[in-house]
Amino acid sequence: MNTPIREVYDRLWVRVEERNRKYYEKYPGDVVVVKRIVRRLITKPALLPGGGMLTARRFLQLGLGLGGSPGSAFANLHSVISSAFLDDNDDELSRSFLKKVEQNQSFDDAPLYFLLHESIYADGPLAGPTKWAAHSSYESYKIHVFDYHITSKDDSKYNSPTLFFGEMVFPWMTYDYEEVSGRGMVSLSEALAMKNDWLPLFDAKNMRRALIGGDNANEPPRTNAASVSYYDDMYVDFDCAMKLVKRHGPMEGVKVWITNEYQHSGLRDDGANILLKLVSMAKGTVHVPS
Repeated sequence: MNTPIREVYDRLWVRVEERNRKYYEKYPGDVVVVKRIVRRLITKPALLPGGGMLTARRFLQLGLGLGGSPGSAFANLHSVISSAFLDDNDDELSRSFLKKVEQNQSFDDAPLYFLLHESIYADGPLAGPTKWAAHSSYESYKIHVFDYHITSKDDSKYNSPTLFFGEMVFPWMTYDYEEVSGRGMVSLSEALAMKNDWLPLFDAKNMRRALIGGDNANEPPRTNAASVSYYDDMYVDFDCAMKLVKRHGPMEGVKVWITNEYQHSGLRDDGANILLKLVSMAKGTVHVPS
């Protein structure tokens, strides 16, 4: 039932690539600007106003926000990118741009997000250590489209856009981010990445018992629970999510509304209507699934 953490990130890169493509379809002019920013940061990283270093790899972590609705998430990233340079002939980065980057990256304000992000997949000792799964996956996947050292080159041969990363943490963040830097944070993050004695996060039998009211796998579900799954969600793999609600799964009986009308930010964008539909599904007044 539980998807191995490495598979989680292997799948995630595919969804992040697709989200990047949609972003550049909306803002095609940003392809050239992003390449220019990345080349500048590869050559000369910038010191951020609040401390920490803006490297090319840290800049590309702005892709964390791409999983929201295009009307807000895409527009926000475009605003940051558009503020990068004051002069078309000068590669000096503007202070406004540097401040916007800081405001859009929460790891300095929430170091636990960095430390425990991959631990949410450490479901018991059989899962093994997380071992910086996103970074390991990146090292395998980047040969295709995510190697920014190649895609940022100002050369007609490299016509692929430079792609942003998604919701991932990397071991190098202890060097680029001020609040998660230092020997203590490095040691702690490495220890968590190699920890191999995690306790189980979920009890599948208890989940099923709470939903259908018994241990009999053949007993028909009798729950009033409902959920929504966003088909194009950049953060949550659709196929992995569907494993939980399949027949005889731990969440069998949960009514699932599958839609590509919203992104991960659905509750923030249209929470009242989404919750109204879910409540109606749970009560049986709206027949989804049909």
